[in-house]
Amino acid sequence: MDNIVPAIKILYEDNHLLIVNKPAGIPVQPGKDGDEALEFLAKKYLKEKYQKPGNVFLGVSHRIDRPVSGIVILAKTSKALARINEMFKNRTVEKTYWAVVENPPPDAEGYLLHWLKKDEKINKSRAYDKELPGSLRSELHYKLISKSEHYYLLEVCPATGRHHQIRVQLSAIGCPIKGDIKYGARRTNPNGNIHLHARAVSFLHPVRKQKVTITAPVPDDPLWQYFEKTSPAAETIS
Repeated sequence: MDNIVPAIKILYEDNHLLIVNKPAGIPVQPGKDGDEALEFLAKKYLKEKYQKPGNVFLGVSHRIDRPVSGIVILAKTSKALARINEMFKNRTVEKTYWAVVENPPPDAEGYLLHWLKKDEKINKSRAYDKELPGSLRSELHYKLISKSEHYYLLEVCPATGRHHQIRVQLSAIGCPIKGDIKYGARRTNPNGNIHLHARAVSFLHPVRKQKVTITAPVPDDPLWQYFEKTSPAAETIS
């Protein structure tokens, strides 16, 4: 599909949903810095494509971190937004991430359970092996699916949605994500982003009640492209 607003890549669109492949470096929603956010760009896309007068309704059902790329589900109607929000709350949206990490994981496949506590002052979470006051239970499954000369590709399926969850939990087992110096990476990436990609989602359409499965192509980066070629093929859209 040709985009009117080239900064965003549309993966799926119907009367109720707009699913996009967010580039790393763009925030999902506006922040204090005033940078253009994905929400603004998506509204601009809808306004221009459909020649809509006035304000455009677009609901943000979930977010991914600014330095992270990949799938973001947006709602074009209030009905779809309410139902998608409920699905995320009930954990019926299946999410899969790809993470390029600096070290091999302790096991080729595993389950991680930590309690995460966020430090608001420095916008960073810490992982603990036991529950502490103010901490939140955080769970994910990971699987090693490919490796290069210096890096390892993990497929990660979070069961909860906590602040920086994948980043801090992988760091806690000695596998910091490439470029993520906040959580222990050796160095930053030249563009300041990190090698974490929201790769796929699968859910029941909030209105049509049919299963929707979306896969987001990886960023235009040599390491990402290598891993996409050497990893198991994924579904695109159904």
